[in-house]
Amino acid sequence: MRDEILKLLNGEKGSSIPAFSGLIHVTTAGLASEGLKLSESHHDAAKMARAAAGVFKSTGMPSAALPLDICFPAEALGAELIYYGDDEMQFPQVKKLLFQSAREIGKLEIGDWKRGRIGLICEAIELAKKDIGGQAVISGMIPGPYTLMLYICKAQNLFLEMKKDPQMALDALFRLSAFLANIGNAYRDAGADFITIHDMGGSPGFIGPAKYEQFVFPAEKYLIEKLPKPRVLSVCGNVDKSIQLLGQTGADAISVDQTTDLKAAREALQGTMLFGNIDPVETLCRGDEGLVAESVQRAKEAGVDAVWPGCDLVPETPLKNIRRMAAV
Repeated sequence: MRDEILKLLNGEKGSSIPAFSGLIHVTTAGLASEGLKLSESHHDAAKMARAAAGVFKSTGMPSAALPLDICFPAEALGAELIYYGDDEMQFPQVKKLLFQSAREIGKLEIGDWKRGRIGLICEAIELAKKDIGGQAVISGMIPGPYTLMLYICKAQNLFLEMKKDPQMALDALFRLSAFLANIGNAYRDAGADFITIHDMGGSPGFIGPAKYEQFVFPAEKYLIEKLPKPRVLSVCGNVDKSIQLLGQTGADAISVDQTTDLKAAREALQGTMLFGNIDPVETLCRGDEGLVAESVQRAKEAGVDAVWPGCDLVPETPLKNIRRMAAV
């Protein structure tokens, strides 16, 4: 299946529609199968690689995504993260914002990408590739520029600055895009088969179609131009009104969640692949295998090129539901 997925990612459709993910898919059961806890997997490359591979080894879904959280670029820029303990199945979060104003982003030194855990993540990608790379695809995951900005800059001030000084806000987003492109290219050099841009906060479903077009779209397009193919752009929320614009970012595939009309998205995305859109909470985590099978079948009938969860997996997702998604 790895070879079939790689062909798909490079624009060559096969005889079947694969099910995999480029987003975080770490589960409690997958970690347990590797004898790991999430808390010990963030600062050890070997454990991080094993944690990422756990779902593939437990279910056969032919993919792994690294890193295991989305806050690492903020940390690399100087933000302090909260790392939770062994008894808390929670991913790291930013403890304190770096900036009150987007204007301060212009002062950042972003030339060196090997900061914080980024070098360690590259090592984990290399190890995962050696371990399961013959059977599964490896996604190198980065946030989108707007999502990263929300992790380092006070949102209320940012919204005001976007209105009062839009060019300054846009310049800050382009600066963050350049930094993220350095990371994405490093991940590909380390062995990632493709890059997933997980722009949750920058989705038109969150920021609104008008602000997306003015601010996020040009920054995403700039980022994607600087990354090697294949590139998947993942967005959350209902993006029905902006789906054509998402297709113009230059991404090779757009991943959408369960709130987006798949059939309409398929019609709008001419020449761009569509991935999605299995509900990670109500279907994969809380549903049964029958509901999973029905959801996968509906996604295929709507015209997806690959079946993906609509967002990151909930850690408590039962392995049997992931197996069912991968097998339908």
